[in-house]
Amino acid sequence: MPTEIERKFLVKNDHWKATADQGTAYRQGYLTRVTGDNAGKSSVRVRIEGDCAKLNIKSATLGIFRQEYEYEIPVAEAEEMLDTLTIDSIVEKTRYHVPVGRHTWEVDVFAGDNAGLVVAEVELAAEDEVFEKPDWAGDEVSEEAKYFNVCLAQHPYKDW
Repeated sequence: MPTEIERKFLVKNDHWKATADQGTAYRQGYLTRVTGDNAGKSSVRVRIEGDCAKLNIKSATLGIFRQEYEYEIPVAEAEEMLDTLTIDSIVEKTRYHVPVGRHTWEVDVFAGDNAGLVVAEVELAAEDEVFEKPDWAGDEVSEEAKYFNVCLAQHPYKDW
């Protein structure tokens, strides 16, 4: 069973930019809900990342360990789904990859309705895996649902 184990942190300064890549623009929306009315067992996301698109299904459990399935789809179909099938708002961000020790961190700089929010994630092989936390990573928010992209679509940062 494909899984995802990741830890999320708020970003407290710009020091990560010194070793980051050029970043990739992301635009994503959700076809299902995992919180509130009509919540399901999974989130179904359509994402355009740079010049490719993916359909992603994750278990509705919000935490550091989740089931995850991901499939590449044609960009034109992803654009059509984003324009016609998504619920709530579209999540826009630029994702940067930042090497730290043995791991590559992903720093998401949000735009649109979530502008001003910057979150870093590190993907792990096991829940108890040891990793180096950089000085720019602040408070951990791995267990705080409001920081999950699926929740940001439903309740954007601008409304907090």
